[in-house]
Amino acid sequence: MVNNHFIRQGAISAREKAMGGELRDGHVMLTEPREASQLHNKGWFGVPQPGGALRLELVEAMFLVETGRLLVHQDGAPVGLEQLMRTAASLQPGFEIRYLVYSDLRQRGLTVQPFLPGPPDFALYERGAVPSRSRSRHHVLAISERGHFDVEILAGFVRRAEELGKLVMLALVDEEGDLTYYDVSMADPSGTLVRGPPPARGRALMFEERALVFDEGTALRLRKGHYGRPSGKALQLSLIEVAHLEEEGALEPVSARTGRPVSHASLVRNGRAAQPEFELRLRAYRDLRRRGLVVRTGFKYGTHFRLYDTDPDNSHARYLLHAVPKGYSGGWPDISRAVRLAHGVRKEMLLARVGPGSDIVYMKLGRTRP
Repeated sequence: MVNNHFIRQGAISAREKAMGGELRDGHVMLTEPREASQLHNKGWFGVPQPGGALRLELVEAMFLVETGRLLVHQDGAPVGLEQLMRTAASLQPGFEIRYLVYSDLRQRGLTVQPFLPGPPDFALYERGAVPSRSRSRHHVLAISERGHFDVEILAGFVRRAEELGKLVMLALVDEEGDLTYYDVSMADPSGTLVRGPPPARGRALMFEERALVFDEGTALRLRKGHYGRPSGKALQLSLIEVAHLEEEGALEPVSARTGRPVSHASLVRNGRAAQPEFELRLRAYRDLRRRGLVVRTGFKYGTHFRLYDTDPDNSHARYLLHAVPKGYSGGWPDISRAVRLAHGVRKEMLLARVGPGSDIVYMKLGRTRP
């Protein structure tokens, strides 16, 4: 179920009577103890106050007004939906995004409680859970598709949530009000590739964007380590593989034009000319190989790498991975496209935030349904 616009979700039954609340100081207060208790205990709305009153956040009050369960007044005058929305928007930037998410989760029959100030925006409980006897399972962030994606802020939020034993759910709202939900968590990817000593040093003929290994013994050793792919009677290696193997002391690249050795600095320069993010990818590649993963290009999927956690000759890639630099910021549509593609080809999407040296953090993102 999705929210395309603000909707009235059905009037109360003939036997029910809308409760009354007073708008004050950015909240709606129910002061009649019986009504307050009924609303809180039946739907887990609001926070009980001394004397039996109930304080509702504006997002809760808006939902209850729309569903016909609450009438709001201020200084004796009724407050309609438009006025309530204007009041909330003036007090809470991005209120309409938060409300669309809150309303959608409530329509799904879920218990959700707002956080102010956030983040997170909401605490979400397991279906059927009683908040007074259980802990929330998810922290939810309500995000506009036009919002700003900041990898450091997201990673910090996920870490803090996981320290509290919470899962993280992102609720992205597009310009038409449709919602897409994502699970996001810190990841520690690993594979079964045994990291032994590097293969004996062999020679590779270096071209601008790739290298060829003609020596059968060298090619066989590299293939056993899951490097390269056959190209006629030679083994073809990517620039990333050549740079990594040269670092490991397992390969001596020589220029196809001059026959002279190609230095690591020259390899990096060539890589940077072909791929502006070459050094970023190389740091990620180095770490992923250390983790026992087989790393192949993810070009046909629009990502940097596809990753195998077992023998790639007998399995499909488990992950797609895109690497971004420390401090990266961008747009949510790029993240949405990457996750959707990974979901469509039955792979898990990893985001690698790559800092200097070994400072690499992995996050896993996937579509979900609350």
